Amino acid sequence: MVPILLVLLLALLLFGAGFAVKILWWIAIAVLVIWLVGFLMRSTTASGTRSRWYRW
Repeated sequence: MVPILLVLLLALLLFGAGFAVKILWWIAIAVLVIWLVGFLMRSTTASGTRSRWYRW
């Protein structure tokens, strides 16, 4: 009985880790798209220099 429970627990952990990794990939893609849009849509100031769209 214990080996079956251990195998089921391991399968549950691996399924959870796989799901979390998949969600993290989608979050990373969304952040990349937002960064690219912000990078490409930077506004030009009155003096003609490019301004930063981020605050770091």
